[in-house]
Amino acid sequence: MALIAGVNVLESESDAIASAVRVQEIAEQHGFPIVFKASVDKANRSNLRSYRGPGFDEGLRILARVKAETGLPVTTDVHEPAQAKLAAGVVDCLQVPAFLCRQTDLLLACAATGLPVHIKKGQFIAPRDMRHAVEKVRSVSNAGVMLCERGTSFGYNDLVVDMRGLVQMRRLAPVCFDATHSVQHPGAAGDASDGDRQMVAPLARAAVSVGIDALFVETHPEPDHALCDGPSQISYASFERLLVEVRGIDSALRSRIEPAV
Repeated sequence: MALIAGVNVLESESDAIASAVRVQEIAEQHGFPIVFKASVDKANRSNLRSYRGPGFDEGLRILARVKAETGLPVTTDVHEPAQAKLAAGVVDCLQVPAFLCRQTDLLLACAATGLPVHIKKGQFIAPRDMRHAVEKVRSVSNAGVMLCERGTSFGYNDLVVDMRGLVQMRRLAPVCFDATHSVQHPGAAGDASDGDRQMVAPLARAAVSVGIDALFVETHPEPDHALCDGPSQISYASFERLLVEVRGIDSALRSRIEPAV
């Protein structure tokens, strides 16, 4: 099982490098391969005045520095087809946001780069229906596609994770569980999304026990002061405790001898 971990959005170059170094140390200590994640531009903000990041071009420059300083593979999200090729010059995997998972031109542009494509499942889509997104990517490239569960909307200002979706999507492609955005309360803070970081660990443990190929977690040195989605991010100490827990679950499951079918 791999980790996709880092910060929700780039805040500064020095903070990004420090974050990458810290999550790398924690991941390697517990035997997890890791991809560093940071958004360069959060286009899907609730409020016009919400912090979006340093911008696409500056964000890619910062990610290139992070990659050079740490040697880690990096990933970020893209929102428009034209961004895919530009981002592919820096990152090792392209992430498609949940709200855009049905955007055919965006998926095809990401696939055309030859990089793996990580697609977040829309909060409005049934897990089985993500087969269409997989088909779009595979029609262009064999580089790889992974699907990500990040909760489903049932009513207003909340998300619910149906663990059956992990099983259903894993029949289509490797699957990732986003333990950060699954605990969001979209729009519940008035002009921003709220969240419940206390639920990150329980949901992550449950997802690992169901069976996943990657775990997505956002962590911040001071989550309460993060410029975006602070209520859903966890501290480095909580991140390390979580890795200890999921390592134990994952190891126990992988060592189990399955009966012959």
